Amino acid sequence: MGNDQKTALVSRNITVNKRRTSIRLEAQMWISLKEVAEREKCSIHDICTVISGRKSSNITLTAAIRIFLMLYYKAASTEEGHKIAGHGAFKQMIARAANQSKSSGYCDNIESEKKMIS
Repeated sequence: MGNDQKTALVSRNITVNKRRTSIRLEAQMWISLKEVAEREKCSIHDICTVISGRKSSNITLTAAIRIFLMLYYKAASTEEGHKIAGHGAFKQMIARAANQSKSSGYCDNIESEKKMIS
């Protein structure tokens, strides 16, 4: 496992059902979880408690959180939003990905993302 993979996950302690546990997620997932909590006017702990209560027993809490975030944002997406974001043309997506990799890509700026969620 390379150094990038070791530092890509950020550990945080959360309280789920009044029990403290540690979760390791990518910095962007923590940022998204914080944004959802702010939008819903609750804590990250509250959201994780709800997720824990709804997940299947064969899915880890970490995986359930990732799935929840994907579904949360998917439910909020609209066709108009996709148009504004420039979605719908694979060639444009490739160009955006190339531009992001030249600057700071999705995983290149881990330290600054960690600071954002602290």
